Amino acid sequence: MSRTSYDALSEEALLSLGSMEGVYELPVMEKRAPAPPKAAPADRILPGFVLAALVAAAGFAIHYLPFAPFRLDSPHGARRPISASIIAILVGLLARNLYAMPASILPGCKSIVRRVIPLCIVLTGAGLNLTLIAGVGLPSLAITVVCIALALATARYAGRLLGVWPKTALLIGAGTAICGTSAIVAVAPLIDAEDEDVTLSVGTVSLLGLILMFALPLVGGLLGMDEPAFGVWAGTSIHAVPQVVAAGFAFGEKAGALATLVKLMRVTLLAPFMFVLMLLYARRQAGVTVHYARFVPPFVWGFLAVAVLNTASLIPALEFARHRLTLPLGPVLSEGGNILLTLAMAALGLEVNVRRLAHVGGKALLTGVVSSVALCGASLALIRILL
Repeated sequence: MSRTSYDALSEEALLSLGSMEGVYELPVMEKRAPAPPKAAPADRILPGFVLAALVAAAGFAIHYLPFAPFRLDSPHGARRPISASIIAILVGLLARNLYAMPASILPGCKSIVRRVIPLCIVLTGAGLNLTLIAGVGLPSLAITVVCIALALATARYAGRLLGVWPKTALLIGAGTAICGTSAIVAVAPLIDAEDEDVTLSVGTVSLLGLILMFALPLVGGLLGMDEPAFGVWAGTSIHAVPQVVAAGFAFGEKAGALATLVKLMRVTLLAPFMFVLMLLYARRQAGVTVHYARFVPPFVWGFLAVAVLNTASLIPALEFARHRLTLPLGPVLSEGGNILLTLAMAALGLEVNVRRLAHVGGKALLTGVVSSVALCGASLALIRILL
């Protein structure tokens, strides 16, 4: 098969695809040290920030509409099943793909996603009591490990059957199994992947992760899953961190917190995975630099630290003596995280050009579908057995 048989994605599309993860500044593996990224001037960031803020505000406005499906009344009180973050990314996607958006919005949107998502994850820890995972800790770890191995294996063999380039199949498997675009960017230089391999794998994993982000909360509701079970399912099945956070909190607060924790545990498994690949590939090549310090991103430690403080009831309360008001800081931090998440999802939607995203190789996309379906199915079956 010729390497020119697939349509290449444009630079604009690749920038869009990179936003689907948005939490790593640089790859774990690289052949040479890149120049330090320059901060975008404020006047370049402002248009995207303003538009993302407007879309986020629209997301909240729709979220609080007083009729179904946005508000559902029951004997136990009113529920709002469609989260503002999901609405915001949908509004952003519609705006981006139905109207001609100027290129000037992209730097601001990209900056929001890269800077806000890690902060959202850290603040999510303020709503997580680690005793919640007492009954699912080891089982969820076992589910995660099995699913990673299965996703990698199915991508490899599906790619072989479909005639996909071996390196493309490996990158699709890594992105599906662990952490989306970040895993692909980390693995690519280690295995000396071509630009076409990266383009196809990033496009495939980003598109399928976006679909799963919307589909899993609906499927989980139809299956009658409780929040802990769905949190583990989302955390072990959806590809990128922002997608997991959005889907988890769309299902419920507990589901969102647990999905984030499980996903971050899955992200940390990038370290042993990369170590094995390093032994297999990096030692055979000259000029490959291994950044061990980047195996576990800093926001993982921040998330765990805040979660420990919340579990130990060490997050203080704000007291206003004059007004005789006590305001617990934990819920304030959690709500702040929800607001920032909605802003980040609005920016994410404004970045994604669906028409360009769909221009990935059919065989590579089918390989990703097989791997993703196997991952979701195996995770669901193991949850039924172990939890």
